[in-house]
Amino acid sequence: MAQNYTQDEDKLVDPITQRPGFDATESKIAISGHPVHAMSVAFPIALTFCTFGADVLYWWTGDAFWARAGIWAAGTGFGFGMLAAFSGTAELLLVSGIRARAAPWTHAIIAVTLLALLGANWAHRLYGYEAAVLPYGILLSALSVVMVGVTGWHGGKLVFDYRLGTSRGS
Repeated sequence: MAQNYTQDEDKLVDPITQRPGFDATESKIAISGHPVHAMSVAFPIALTFCTFGADVLYWWTGDAFWARAGIWAAGTGFGFGMLAAFSGTAELLLVSGIRARAAPWTHAIIAVTLLALLGANWAHRLYGYEAAVLPYGILLSALSVVMVGVTGWHGGKLVFDYRLGTSRGS
């Protein structure tokens, strides 16, 4: 005998989406509705690529200028990365709709790993920046570039696919 049921009975319900505040994903750390974290990640991303570029140019030319540029890019990238991390962590902990999802936590873990790499890369160069470039400095820089790609892709997915950390009007 055939069972009569509606298609609505077959739908699965995600219990997380039923939690109070799940839809509350508007940025709390913002300037005129623009999330500070999204604005602040541009500098560490660019400086990570600059560090790798300086390392490659030092390897190619042997000019100490590029090793010096690499230490400055690595240190500044790490510093700006820490600032971006503070605003991102505040968003994660203060906004219940962001905190309730798994994807932002994954992004945070990958970003902290990236920060550790950026800090290690900078620290490795502090005492003898020319000698630090080859082989470990350039390897750390290359790995950091890969991690920036993974972290940035994940962060972009949070904003563009899940609409996390954006203003209501957008």
